Amino acid sequence: MNHHPRAPRGDDTPPTAAPPPTATPPTATPALASVRARLDSRLDAPARVWLDRALTEAAEHPGTHGPISVWELRIAEAGRRCGHENADGVRVLLLHAARADPQALARVYRQGTAAERRAVLHALPHLVPGPDALPLVEDALRTNDTRLVAAALGPYAARHLDAHNWRHAVLKCLFTGVPVDAVAGLAERARADAELARMLGDHAEERTAAGRPVPEDLRRVLALTEPAATPTGTHGRSGKES
Repeated sequence: MNHHPRAPRGDDTPPTAAPPPTATPPTATPALASVRARLDSRLDAPARVWLDRALTEAAEHPGTHGPISVWELRIAEAGRRCGHENADGVRVLLLHAARADPQALARVYRQGTAAERRAVLHALPHLVPGPDALPLVEDALRTNDTRLVAAALGPYAARHLDAHNWRHAVLKCLFTGVPVDAVAGLAERARADAELARMLGDHAEERTAAGRPVPEDLRRVLALTEPAATPTGTHGRSGKES
């Protein structure tokens, strides 16, 4: 008996291929969720639409496609689209959505403007669990751009920068006028650090000998080097080390 294919009736829907799954961005940390909430409260409707689309693109095409990836183009235009005062946060979210690894971060850092480099530094604690991106921090600390220096001394440096370079970074803040509030983990890392205390004391003596005032930030950090110091400790070296 011959069987002929039956023409589908109106209620017979031919099977269709399932749409390819779309990539989803990695889960945001509470800190990144706070960044997004702050941006949503500041951006106008067109900027929020642009950001949503840019984050989706970054999540769906995280790798490099051609000479430059689409999310890198979005990083470059973040200031124009969302305002320069919001660009740091936008770029951090884009880097996170694109799952930028240390190699990609280094590329954006090397090729980017100072503002884009600053965003890369802010993104490090959210993207790089180990010390792989320390060369970017060290490069920023060699510059005279105070905003880069401040960005370099965030939580990533607090976790991974070795003691020698961290002490010199604190001194650089004092030399260049970067507020020590920018140094993440300052109280914890400075506590009972006799070598940092010596370096600060020498710097204070040099300034006094030259007839220059000792910055209040220097006195503050010096107080933190006491073994029992707390963030609200007294100024100066008034206690004995045990």
